[in-house]
Amino acid sequence: MARHKYLPIFTALPMALTLSMTTYGRAATGNGAPFVIAIGADNTGLDPETVMNNESGFVMAAIYDNLVEYKSGSTEVGPGLADKWEISKDGKTYTFHLHPGILFQDGTPCNAGAIVAWLDRLLNKENPNFYANKAGVDSYVDFTFHGVDSYKKTDDKTVVIHMDKPNAEFLNSLAMVWSGVTSPAAVAKYGADYYKHPVGTGPFKFVEWVPNDHVTLEANTTFWKGKPKLGKLIYRIIPESAVRVMELTKGTVDVLADVSPADSAILASSKNVHVIVEPGLMVNGLALPTQTKPFNDPLVRQALNYAVDKDTLNKYLFKGLATTMNSPLPPSQWGYDKTLPGYPYNPEKAKQLLAKAGYPNGFNATIYVYPNPRGYNPIGGATLGQALQADLKKVGVNITLQQLEWGAYLAKVRSKDFSDLCLAGWSGDNGDPDNFVGALWETSQIPSGNLSHYSNKDLDALVAQGVSTSDFKARLGLYTKAQKLLMNDAPWVFINYASTIRAQTTKVHGLVLNPTTMFFDMDKVSKD
Repeated sequence: MARHKYLPIFTALPMALTLSMTTYGRAATGNGAPFVIAIGADNTGLDPETVMNNESGFVMAAIYDNLVEYKSGSTEVGPGLADKWEISKDGKTYTFHLHPGILFQDGTPCNAGAIVAWLDRLLNKENPNFYANKAGVDSYVDFTFHGVDSYKKTDDKTVVIHMDKPNAEFLNSLAMVWSGVTSPAAVAKYGADYYKHPVGTGPFKFVEWVPNDHVTLEANTTFWKGKPKLGKLIYRIIPESAVRVMELTKGTVDVLADVSPADSAILASSKNVHVIVEPGLMVNGLALPTQTKPFNDPLVRQALNYAVDKDTLNKYLFKGLATTMNSPLPPSQWGYDKTLPGYPYNPEKAKQLLAKAGYPNGFNATIYVYPNPRGYNPIGGATLGQALQADLKKVGVNITLQQLEWGAYLAKVRSKDFSDLCLAGWSGDNGDPDNFVGALWETSQIPSGNLSHYSNKDLDALVAQGVSTSDFKARLGLYTKAQKLLMNDAPWVFINYASTIRAQTTKVHGLVLNPTTMFFDMDKVSKD
């Protein structure tokens, strides 16, 4: 799973990350014409609790709703399927009051019984449709619901969830795209194939998925918040960057999900295109296999950090739309420590550290890369891999690049037996620092989230304390310590923080960029 993390509960964070809400264009009335979003790779499934990649999330954000939802353009939590909720003083009991009359897209009611059935599929291993009954599951279930020891309905509109300990991220995690509420009837009908037949309560319902070509959704005309302005959504898989740019400028595509810095410069000159750039809630790096020689030596890992000229990468390859990492947290995340020095480019120091570790002549290694752009790495995996290869060669580390298409790449690097280097990155899901520190480097996240197979009892203890208290100052202190520990231990080559870049035609109105990069609130989007 991608997040086996056991987390705690609490009311709401004293600080919720809120980036500027940006919309483009005047209001317009949709005419039912297909609205096309171009993405660089295919999704791996549309069952929220069994996948964890942005391509799946982009689509699922329009199909599903959540018990609570992020307010537009932020990670601040507001009402969703639940109009309101109460939290007990000890932070262990949550009582959700559901909005009345909501239907799933298959016509079945989304009432308290349905919510309990959804929870049971996720938390009861004896359930015949238990989400993890099939192979290849990447999931946030343990992360989101750790500590839950009971769930029940008290009437058709009320659900009570009880935990054995608090969870500081519970509400924020319930709003993640990975916590979309699925139709119990559809899950029972399709069983293990449900990921190909998704049914939620959201503004758009599933029509078809043609692998490596497109996914089509159509408006849910009985959507409980009101009929969407668009009649049809199409997510087209277009791996080639130049083709995506051409299609957008021609108007055959309405939105580009991930835009490279080079393409953003091209698109900025088009009269028919808006380029959207905002601070990213993302980190981008190179995962080092800490369980394998020579990378089990922190001196080697530190050396590789000094060997990469990150500022030059940011200037020329990322076109100034990225900044060098100095912390495991991005600057847009609360708790980020701006005082950490990071690893400035110093190839001579890198050589000294390698010699001290017993590798004066360097060594050979393999880096696995992906071809397509990612939100956290908009230049694409192959381009970044070649740049890393060139820098590391200067200090005697000879790199072989192995490229796999996205789905095969995930299967390879998330294997428990993986022992090579690989490109790694993360887009924040819920606005909490644990979603970086814990998700990427806690021992329990090996192998799906923790691609470095990094295990440190001190970090694990900091993470456990951080998620079990609702005291903001205490959490801030704990994550400050965790950042320093990780930067010193260097399980990654910490590369950069990329800006979030999207592009849309001037015919598009009402699209709001969310810090998690998901396409939320698509019912409010229209097109001339």
